[in-house]
Amino acid sequence: QVQLVESGGGLVQSGGSLRLSCAASGATLRDFAIGWFRQAPGKEREWISCISTPDSITAYADSVKGRVTIFRDNTKRTVYLQMDNLKPEDTAFYHCASSPPYGRSCPGTANRYTYWGQGTQVTVSS
Repeated sequence: QVQLVESGGGLVQSGGSLRLSCAASGATLRDFAIGWFRQAPGKEREWISCISTPDSITAYADSVKGRVTIFRDNTKRTVYLQMDNLKPEDTAFYHCASSPPYGRSCPGTANRYTYWGQGTQVTVSS
C-alpha cells in the first residue's frame, strides 16, 4: 500500500505557474505509475497526465498539453506536475493517484488507479 500526499496548490494569476508535488510513502515509488487528475465544481473528474514506471514515459490530456510537464524523482519519492501558462479554466481540485505498472505506458482512466491522495486546490484568477 502506498500513501500519497499532494502539495503545491494555491492561488495564481492567469499566465502564472505552479508546481504540484505528489509525495509517496509506505511503498517504493518506482513500483507505481502515477497519474494526475482534477475536478472542478460541477464537472466530472478529468485525467490530465501520467508517468509510467520504470521508463518514465509520459502522457498528457489535450487540455493541458504543452503547458504541463510531469516528472518523477524516485530518490525523493515524489512526482511533480509543473504547470505553466495557467488559465482560469485550470481551476480545480488536483489529485494524484498510483497504478500498478501498465505495460510501457500509464493509464488514462481513473479505474486503473488504486490509491489516491487527498488533493490540493488550484485557483487561477483572470
